[in-house]
Amino acid sequence: MFYVKSASTLTRSGLEVHFRRGLLSTHRLRSTVTSTSPSPARTGKEDRGHRGAAEEETENPAADEVLVDFEKTQEVYRSKASLELLRSLVVFKLCSYDFLVDKNKEIMDLGKKVLGQKAFDQFMKMTFYGQFVAGEDQKEIRPLIQKNLAFGVGSVLDYSVEEDISEVEVGQIESSVCLHACTRVGGGVTAPFLLRANRDSMKGGTKAFTCTNSEEAKCDRHMETFIKCIKASGWSSTDGFSAIKMTALGRPQFLLNFSEVLVKWQNFYAFLAAQQGKDATLKKKLDLTQIAFICEVDMLGCFINTFLPSHRCIDVLDWNSLIDERTKTAHLLVVPNVELGELEPLLKRFTQEEEEQMRRIFQRMEILGMHAQENGVRLMVDAEQTYFQPAISRLTLEMQRIFNTTKPIIFNTYQCYLKDAYENITRDVQLSKREGWCFAAKLVRGAYMYQERERAEEMGYEDPINADYESTNRMYHRCLDYVLDEIALNRKANVMVASHNEDTIKHTLKRMNELRVLPKENKVYFGQLLGMCDQISFPLGQAGFPVFKYVPYGPVSEVMPYLSRRAQENRGFMKGAQRERELLWKELKRRLASGELLYQPVY
Repeated sequence: MFYVKSASTLTRSGLEVHFRRGLLSTHRLRSTVTSTSPSPARTGKEDRGHRGAAEEETENPAADEVLVDFEKTQEVYRSKASLELLRSLVVFKLCSYDFLVDKNKEIMDLGKKVLGQKAFDQFMKMTFYGQFVAGEDQKEIRPLIQKNLAFGVGSVLDYSVEEDISEVEVGQIESSVCLHACTRVGGGVTAPFLLRANRDSMKGGTKAFTCTNSEEAKCDRHMETFIKCIKASGWSSTDGFSAIKMTALGRPQFLLNFSEVLVKWQNFYAFLAAQQGKDATLKKKLDLTQIAFICEVDMLGCFINTFLPSHRCIDVLDWNSLIDERTKTAHLLVVPNVELGELEPLLKRFTQEEEEQMRRIFQRMEILGMHAQENGVRLMVDAEQTYFQPAISRLTLEMQRIFNTTKPIIFNTYQCYLKDAYENITRDVQLSKREGWCFAAKLVRGAYMYQERERAEEMGYEDPINADYESTNRMYHRCLDYVLDEIALNRKANVMVASHNEDTIKHTLKRMNELRVLPKENKVYFGQLLGMCDQISFPLGQAGFPVFKYVPYGPVSEVMPYLSRRAQENRGFMKGAQRERELLWKELKRRLASGELLYQPVY
């Protein structure tokens, strides 16, 4: 089986870390995967209905309104020395040139050859690295954390050493299992096409990756680094955050394989719903007695008696809850192949190595969750590439079921540049309400846009990204409004508005005022990247809103992929950051005129 039967004891640095219990043997490993089907059209009436009750209770929102001024540069940049302002101006200007951004890897490689590694590292610390990264280790980043906290801004510690798999490995797996190429139901998927993808997978076999002890040891070292981040967040503030990456806790190849299983399961539900003339939304239920292939191979009794004894109609959440029994019932989950005239398994079986990798990922995640609880820290699971995301979301939701029972500790990340972001977030909110745990989300626009679009074009599947920036803005606000309404309704949900868009921040403040959600309730958090949008972060913090800087750290050489990706993904922002540059110039000129050019922050 690929679910954890027991949580064994791990030894870390001579310390015995004992699990409370075999949590994952008593908590069924249920699936709520990131959807791969398009979001159905939602009417404004539906959205208004969700938040109507909360808005009706608003009597005098102006009484509790907190005003934030983003224009006073003297207050905005009180935490910055003049040299820091000058560095920001130079870096922002350089990042606005497409040539430098497009060729950043080649330029950095050339810089290493010309300057040598030591001189290159020092140059980066004076410029790009110094702007966007806090330092190499926890000792080096401590002064910055303390300074920001003194000016009302907390920190989300993020060890920014990124893991991925090669282009060849992704291509081999994606092409063999048609992970994204399986046309969505809305695009006219047919049973033969769906089965053809599965048959090819069975013939060629999804690539089996051997997980070596050194690779497992590397994941364990990453876990130890995350534990140090959690402890550092605990001492840095009473209500801190720490970021973790799932690809650092488990083999990326395994996450890709696991995503394949989850996506196929989700697509199959959409296919069955289409057969009954329905869509795959939460409001629609499947009638198992009307699914022809189940009746033909006498599976109805198995589905109803084994899994769903109380009813024969299921929704998508019920369907997802069956995935934890996949390895037991793989021989029953068969579908007819019209080309071969045979019955075939829908899902692949995990190997013993893959089952062990699953078990170890959960053990590492549970250890991190326990440390977060003990240190009063919330964990943010970063979103990653879409070919990993179904597995990442699924694993994160399982940990939310365990640790978010009384208060939100585990935060999932939703990328609003994806076309199905709204469907994903509404589904997870409904799941949390059904099961009684606290929903917690970080909303981002997205950080892998160029990479995702290039891969979609190369692999020949539908671009998962919204058509343009304005479409992403609309999606972001739609998701944000939905979660804010949920907070107003039951006060159990939490959200971090991770945005550099001043209009989005103002929209959030307006909605909080309308819904009577106060800053001191700590239900709505704000987040920006270190080195960006100080004119948003510090005024919010000084006005009493819980605001955090994402604080990346790590060795210069190992953080280069992070800086390269940020340069690519933020090029649009940097090119349009005229307002921020104007504010920086305004403050520098003010200091020059008032004789404060040598100003140093005091805290």
